[in-house]
Amino acid sequence: MEYRQLADTSVKVSVICLGTMTWGEQNTQQEAHQQLDLAVERGVNFIDLAEMYPVPPKAETQGLTEHYFGSWLADYPNREKLIIATKVSGPGMQSYIRGGPQLTAKHIKQALEDSLKRMGSDYIDLYQVHWPARSTNFFGELGYEHKDDDSATPIEQTLEALNDLVQAGKVRYIGISNETPWGTMAYLKLAQQHGWPRIVSIQNPYSLLNRTFEIGLAEIAHREQVGLLAYSPLGFGVLSGKYLDGKAPAEARLTLFEFFNRYSNALGTSATERYCKIADQAGLNPAQMALAYVNTRTFLTSNIIGATTLQQLEANIDSVNIKLSADVLEEIEKTHAEIPNPCP
Repeated sequence: MEYRQLADTSVKVSVICLGTMTWGEQNTQQEAHQQLDLAVERGVNFIDLAEMYPVPPKAETQGLTEHYFGSWLADYPNREKLIIATKVSGPGMQSYIRGGPQLTAKHIKQALEDSLKRMGSDYIDLYQVHWPARSTNFFGELGYEHKDDDSATPIEQTLEALNDLVQAGKVRYIGISNETPWGTMAYLKLAQQHGWPRIVSIQNPYSLLNRTFEIGLAEIAHREQVGLLAYSPLGFGVLSGKYLDGKAPAEARLTLFEFFNRYSNALGTSATERYCKIADQAGLNPAQMALAYVNTRTFLTSNIIGATTLQQLEANIDSVNIKLSADVLEEIEKTHAEIPNPCP
């Protein structure tokens, strides 16, 4: 396993991070434990969760993912060797969470306490804001249109609340997710002004089908040491090629849930066909090639992979050992130039 520095901290995280959003929906508690056992055995030390998981989000399953992890952690003897990340939900979704989640001090404190209780831990290594409070582009939105959102919790209040949790010893580091360049720089500016903790990571989508992170955020990631935690690196499994030619594998996410239609448009399908052909001609597994490409990015801190079976998980972890040739990389860039970001 390869490890990378988490910003300018002394912490090193595995370049492969274990994603967990299927636990409690597509995966049972026993299967979650099996995934954790395999991942840790293979050198993964970074686990990413969220208070709203599993996905698709539902009131009756909310929090099960953290609970499943906590039941495994209770019997794991080396908590200090793990880097555990989770997230606090922003407003606009899941009204069943705290009566409608907000990013105020009261809500953030309650969210953290609930997450700690579910996981049976005294602290979180990386606590992330899941999405912004303000109206902006995230979850695939492009073309910013300004809206008055005076009721949105200011970033300053959110960051102050996160600072309080760090000072209390309940959170080691803080990060953001589904953020924009403006939002990222606002967090950094406020941290400098007030002497509050700097964000150490940004968790945004990044894959062969969605490289929009490169447009405005990659430079920030490098210059400000706010590395990317890439989510959906396989585009909800689309880049494996298993949905091509109209296939609908039983128990697969896109077969089960319309919620995951973000990577299924016509251009995305055309691009996926091209990428799968590149992999086939190079004798590579398409999913592993897609993950290996993400692993090559210099602005990447960790690649968040998910799986519903142990076979998928093992193959995804093995992507860390795959080195893409110059020819493969050239063909990937040609395809990207012709079909850029078909699934933002």
